[in-house]
Amino acid sequence: MNNHRQNLKKKIDNQVKRIKKAEHDRPNLLSQTVNLSTMVLVMLVPIIAGAYLGHWLDGMMAGYSMRWTISLLLIGIVIGIFNVYFLIKD
Repeated sequence: MNNHRQNLKKKIDNQVKRIKKAEHDRPNLLSQTVNLSTMVLVMLVPIIAGAYLGHWLDGMMAGYSMRWTISLLLIGIVIGIFNVYFLIKD
């Protein structure tokens, strides 16, 4: 009976240690906010840069055109998606 109590006590102690370690390693609000902000930045910067560059190139052409704006905006979206994928992958 004494051996059974010791085994039970060891199991409970191990579970308590696991729970305390899980609580300690749990991400807090600040780290989650930083991760989300980083993902938003790596997604939006290529999109905005592509839109501005495309708008500038369209302004250099004669007449009304949105060819460069739309093309570079779509390329920025693709690059942003790849950036987020590679950020999450690591």
